[in-house]
Amino acid sequence: MTEIKLEIGYEEYENGQKMETLIEELAEKPEAEQLSSLIIGSWGGAYEDSSESIAAELVRLKDRFPALRSLFIGDMDSEECEVSWIMQSDLNPLFAAFPELRSLTIKGSTDLALGEVKHAKLEELTIICGGLGKSVLASIASAELPALKKLELYIGIDNYGFDGDIEDVMSVAKPGLFPNLVYLGLKDSEIQDEIAAAIAQSDILDNLETLDLSEGTLSDEGAEALLASEKVRRLPKLDLHYHFMSEAMTRRVATELPNADVSDRQETEKYDGEEYRYPALTE
Repeated sequence: MTEIKLEIGYEEYENGQKMETLIEELAEKPEAEQLSSLIIGSWGGAYEDSSESIAAELVRLKDRFPALRSLFIGDMDSEECEVSWIMQSDLNPLFAAFPELRSLTIKGSTDLALGEVKHAKLEELTIICGGLGKSVLASIASAELPALKKLELYIGIDNYGFDGDIEDVMSVAKPGLFPNLVYLGLKDSEIQDEIAAAIAQSDILDNLETLDLSEGTLSDEGAEALLASEKVRRLPKLDLHYHFMSEAMTRRVATELPNADVSDRQETEKYDGEEYRYPALTE
């Protein structure tokens, strides 16, 4: 497997370096034909320049990357650009441009659009963000992805882009929507308890190997719903790491659901009579 990451530092960006140029230069190299994994890191000004021209350049040069199977758009840490500041775009053209793609990861949801998603061979779709818009959820809910095995979505919070509700979230978890799905991640949510309660009795669990509800605000309420489900008890793996369950509930879940990851317990913040819980990734 040949993997290459392209990235531009802030100083390079200030001096006029462009990600589109790096992509074009890569396309001219002999190794482009064998490239199986391409990671697009920081493009220097991700907080003000969107990924639109980057996606367009990839589409324009698609024939130079015949072996491409994995694509990551926006792989940058918080020092390079906070996730909520990453300017994405309509990435729908990538699906048609790379019909052999198996894995697509997108980081950042500001101005992200997927449109009408159709891809015969995509096996993994991951969106990492501080708040996922309901329009993107709707695109996924109506997508034609017959080969999809892994769907990992950071739901986030309304302050950073999540403008939906539990129905919007659960629309992507309809039984039979993705017949080959074995990993479902509905994580990093401020409504993690609602998600846990909604999915606990869903028939989609019958075919899953991993249910990932980690990095959100899961509390004892959501844990009770999971414990009450025989479908959950039969899951090979349940990822609940980074949660707000009480110590007693954490011990109970660990005992009754031995395949659950209950690490990284968080403490609820209390201020002026109110309780506050925050997902792991927001801004």
